[in-house]
Amino acid sequence: MQKASLPKGTRDFSPSVMRKRLHILSVIRSIYERYGFDPIETPAMENLSTLTGKYGDEGDQLLFKILDSGDYLKKADPEVLKNKESNKLIPSISGKGLRYDLTVPFARFVVQNQTEITFPFRRYQMQPVWRADRPQKGRYREFWQCDADVIGTNSLLCEADFLSIYHEVFTALELHGYNVRINHRKILEAIAKTCHFEGNFTDLTVAIDKLDKIGWEGVSKELLSKGMNQENLDTLRTFLSRRTFDNSTIEALEKELIDCDEKSTGIRELKSVLNYNTNSDVKVSLDLSLARGLDYYTGCIFEAVIEDSGIGSVSGGGRYDDLTGIFGLKDVSGIGISFGLDRLFDVMTSLDIFSNDESNSRLLFCHFDEKAFEFCVKAAAKLRQSGLTCVVYSDRKKINKQFDYANKAGFDWVAVVGDNEIAEGVVQLKNMKTGVQEKYSLDALTERLTNET
Repeated sequence: MQKASLPKGTRDFSPSVMRKRLHILSVIRSIYERYGFDPIETPAMENLSTLTGKYGDEGDQLLFKILDSGDYLKKADPEVLKNKESNKLIPSISGKGLRYDLTVPFARFVVQNQTEITFPFRRYQMQPVWRADRPQKGRYREFWQCDADVIGTNSLLCEADFLSIYHEVFTALELHGYNVRINHRKILEAIAKTCHFEGNFTDLTVAIDKLDKIGWEGVSKELLSKGMNQENLDTLRTFLSRRTFDNSTIEALEKELIDCDEKSTGIRELKSVLNYNTNSDVKVSLDLSLARGLDYYTGCIFEAVIEDSGIGSVSGGGRYDDLTGIFGLKDVSGIGISFGLDRLFDVMTSLDIFSNDESNSRLLFCHFDEKAFEFCVKAAAKLRQSGLTCVVYSDRKKINKQFDYANKAGFDWVAVVGDNEIAEGVVQLKNMKTGVQEKYSLDALTERLTNET
């Protein structure tokens, strides 16, 4: 007998879990649509040529590749196959892969549909993605992302809008302990030049992006090994200590950073975002250690965390100036953010935010005989037309068995029907939580349950 199992890093979701996940999706979707974003979907798999080279070397290694259909070894180089050189073998046996994120497929979508799109184009997309990562707390191989992007505009009003979206989503989900961290890739480049480390920019961003995980001691050790001297390391630490996102901090950076084009661009754009942000309730801080590992970011970058949750970022994103250029559509700037559904769910579960979350009241019709069964079927149809959730117990079993089912399945209400109820045109409605039982006509029953939802 085959053992039932799942691939590592994937999960099943029970009805109670799915209701909570759908609640999160519903909140995010409603806010995205209020800001004028339209929904799209793209296929689960893309051509490997679409995906590779967009996420850096580490990202390429985490792509799930799909074997070609049919005799996929027929085109393989016999010598490569004999030597078990998997990296050389893959191009000849696999031309597709599962999507790593929703942003690169979106860029491909924009290029292929550019004649049908009105720019600036605002889209949202909520679908699963896959990464061949090592599963651990808050990190899965299959997980959902909830993206929103604006493409075809350089306006920094978009960045300010996303700050407001962050506040609205986290407030609606009762995640009041959030913090949105903001940085700018050009400021990072200016810091590298100020620290005389511009030739090792990637080493710098990789190191400081791990500040939360390995601490300053770990970061300094890594950068010293890459050739940064102690004086420049001290300068870097001064930059990274700044956290307040306000005009005085930006003015201090303007004085301390070496004069260069990157500084001018980064300072100007951070000031614009600050001025465009009209929502004073947004909890946002400057984090100059924030680098975002994906290669395509060019401007403002974001990361959102729920403080003291024990789970990393629950959202991230940023400005990309030419992502569509790799597919032939040059100089089309875009910006987007992505909420991680699975991490949001994990955080909300750990904080017990779902404890008072109620699904729509559910009613089970229970019956004593065939005549009562037929009455229940008609009554259920009437209630459903009023938007209520109800089920008729489908089998002919004793009434106590039907009540056992109602308890185990988590029904809120039970409507009992027998000869007396049919004669009076009523049902006996029992509240499964309190045990209180009352008679209701179908019209009164509809009004009673509507008031409970």
